[in-house]
Amino acid sequence: MTSPAPTGPVRLLLCDDHVVVRAGLRALLDSAPDIEVVGEAGSGEEAVAQAAALTPDVVLMDLQLGDGIDGIEATRQIVAAGGDVHVLVLTTYDTDADITRAIAAGATGYLLKAERPEELFAAIHSAAAGRTALSAPVAHRVMAQMRSPRPTLTPREHDILGQLALGLSNRDIAKALFLSEATVKTHLGRIYEKLGVDTRTGAVSVAKEQRLLP
Repeated sequence: MTSPAPTGPVRLLLCDDHVVVRAGLRALLDSAPDIEVVGEAGSGEEAVAQAAALTPDVVLMDLQLGDGIDGIEATRQIVAAGGDVHVLVLTTYDTDADITRAIAAGATGYLLKAERPEELFAAIHSAAAGRTALSAPVAHRVMAQMRSPRPTLTPREHDILGQLALGLSNRDIAKALFLSEATVKTHLGRIYEKLGVDTRTGAVSVAKEQRLLP
């Protein structure tokens, strides 16, 4: 669904936990006469609070934000708050899992940090109008997923799969995620079924092949 295009410069909130990266992005964005950076956030919590306070047209959101909530959860909360704020993900991560989760959270677009400045500017304007903006590699993955659907894991299953890839035991996974071992075993059973495997090694191998792991 498109929104009316802003009549003035696009009001943008910049969220990235690296100060140097934020400074570089801000310098780049300040060079665009039709984009106004109205705020910066260094965490997901700050992004949610500033999006509510500043009501920008677009939030340029990184995914990995250190401690606290990540960019996907921040996106989910910003979108759930309503209003006409659009979230455009800008990240180095292009796994199927990240793309799927970001889109499911309500992101209007998904860009990689390798984009040229003019492509970033165009994507920001598209997002401000509510139009989807995807980097070419991301669009390719989305189309491939539509042509040949891959297993859809829940956020909790993604968490457990990530711990599994680190070589943790069920007990260690349970401790890390504050779950019972029985719950971990139940989730693992569902993961195995969805991936068509019956071992931990097989699950990790298939997950890597299908880019389900960051």
